[in-house]
Amino acid sequence: MIERMHLSILREIEREGSLTAAARSLHLSQSALSHAIRKLETRSGTAIWVREGRRVRLTAAGEHLLAAANRLLPQLERVDAVLAEHATGERGALRIGMECHPCYRWLLKIVEPYLRAWPGVDIDVVQQFQFGGMAALFNHEIDILVTPDPLRKKGVQFEPVFGYEQVLAVAADHPLAARDVVQAEDLAGETLLSYPVDPSRLDLYVSMLTPAGVAPHRHKTVESTDIMLQMVAAQRGVAALPRWLVEEYRPQLAIVARRLGATGIDKQIHLGVRRSDRGLPALEGFLELAAAHRGTV
Repeated sequence: MIERMHLSILREIEREGSLTAAARSLHLSQSALSHAIRKLETRSGTAIWVREGRRVRLTAAGEHLLAAANRLLPQLERVDAVLAEHATGERGALRIGMECHPCYRWLLKIVEPYLRAWPGVDIDVVQQFQFGGMAALFNHEIDILVTPDPLRKKGVQFEPVFGYEQVLAVAADHPLAARDVVQAEDLAGETLLSYPVDPSRLDLYVSMLTPAGVAPHRHKTVESTDIMLQMVAAQRGVAALPRWLVEEYRPQLAIVARRLGATGIDKQIHLGVRRSDRGLPALEGFLELAAAHRGTV
C-alpha cells in the first residue's frame, strides 16, 4: 500500500514548505503529486493532509508517515548508493559520524593516509543527527560513530581509540590559573563555554557540577573551537576540554589547563561500527589506521 514515492512526497513537503516546491523538487506536476496522495488516502481510508489555502497541514496519519519517511528514506537511499557502487565498480564513501567536537584534529591524521590508501573511497563527516549518533548508525546513515560515550547495544561494536584527560581551560591571568586543581564550587561564579551539547551529556556537569549541586553563573555554547579558546584567553569564560587540545593551542594563546577535581576526569574515545559490517575492506582499512594512530593527538 505504502510506496516510496508517498514517503518522498511528505519529506519534500516538509523540506520545501509547499506542494508547488515539493513537486518541483521531485520533478512532478502538482496534480500528479496530489493524485498520488489521494490514491493513498483512498486505499488506506484515512486523510493524510488537510488543505489550508495554498499550504497543507498533515493529519495525525500524515505525521506518522512523515516520521517513517525521515527514518526509512535514508536507508533506502543508502541501498541505492551501494547498488550503484556495485554496478560501476566504485567503492563509494565511508560516512563518519562525530559525537566528539574536538576530535576533528585527530580525524585529520587518519583521513590523509586513508585517502591515499583507498583512492576509490571518499570520506563524509556527519555531525548533526536527527535521532542521535547511535540511531544514525543503526539506520545506516553513517558507517562509523566517533564518540566519548559509547552505548553498548546489540549489533554494535566499539573499538577504543585513545584516552585523554578532560581539564579546565582558563586564561593564563585568570584567578583559577593559580590553582593546580579546580573544584565544582570554584565554577559557581564563572561563565562556562561549551560546544552545543545538552548539559546532561557534558562531562563537567555529569562528573562534577551536578553531583555537587553547583551551576555556573552562565552557560554559553560556542560551535568553533578556535573562537571558544579565543574567548577563554580574553577572560570571557572558561571551558572544559581535552588536555591535549588545550596544550596544542598554548603556543598561540595565553591559556593554561587545570585539573578538574582531585582525581581528574578521564575519558576514552571509541569508534562504533555495526557488527554486520565487520570484514568490509574499506571499513577495516579505516579501523586499522585508527589503531595505528591510537593515542596520537
